[in-house]
Amino acid sequence: HAELHLLLSMITPLGWLERVPTYKEQRENIKEKDLGTYGFLGYPVLQSADILIYKADFVPVGEDQVPHVELTREIARRFNLFYGKRTYVFPEPQPLLTPAAKLPGTDGRKMSKSYGNTIMLTDPEPVVRQKLKTMVTDPARVRRSDPGNPDVCPVGDLHKIFSDRATITKVDEGCRSAAIGCIECKSWAADALVNIIKPMQDRRKKYEQNPRLAWDILEAGAARARKVSGTTMDTVRDAMNMSLDYEPPRQDTDDNPVATTANKKNA
Repeated sequence: HAELHLLLSMITPLGWLERVPTYKEQRENIKEKDLGTYGFLGYPVLQSADILIYKADFVPVGEDQVPHVELTREIARRFNLFYGKRTYVFPEPQPLLTPAAKLPGTDGRKMSKSYGNTIMLTDPEPVVRQKLKTMVTDPARVRRSDPGNPDVCPVGDLHKIFSDRATITKVDEGCRSAAIGCIECKSWAADALVNIIKPMQDRRKKYEQNPRLAWDILEAGAARARKVSGTTMDTVRDAMNMSLDYEPPRQDTDDNPVATTANKKNA
């Protein structure tokens, strides 16, 4: 991954990285960290390497990550243009979105650890409920008697993703008529989240008690991944006239423009 990241970074224009929406968004929102580094600016190239090294056709992402997949397509297209004369190297992957492609955080922005607005899968039930109690709601509901609009409320968005149809109907009707308050609405959202998270946490306990089980799964997956990524890197190096092994000097050909140009200069 690191090798492909390095090679792709050599052909990725700086302007492509600077126009990535998440780069600009986080530079504006995260002031307590120094984000003026290549590690931050070039992170989408590393993501591209992670995708392209397995020659993925589709990438399951959230809505905010779609520009990263678009950048990956541009990088793949550019690499194929430069080095794909003898063989087609990379496919151009497409984003694969779920019906709920963006999850709101407790402050109304997209849910992100960088913003500190997350509900973690490991959060115990009291923590989930406490976080939801402080979650922002429809700003039009200043008083309990004010009607609201669940379509513009982050809590309403959570209901659409996690609650059953009956609860969504109660929220929609109750919020618009002010028959329910935000506290009650949030408690129903907490119920739905806990019902989904709790079974995951129960399954997780086995691995918490014996971390070696998780390690073995990761090792087996890594072994399979290394076979695929190794084959891809062989193809990449061959396309770029690179090798990890000794090779005798090649004769001047049209596929070796550097040597051809050097010979012309010496002539």
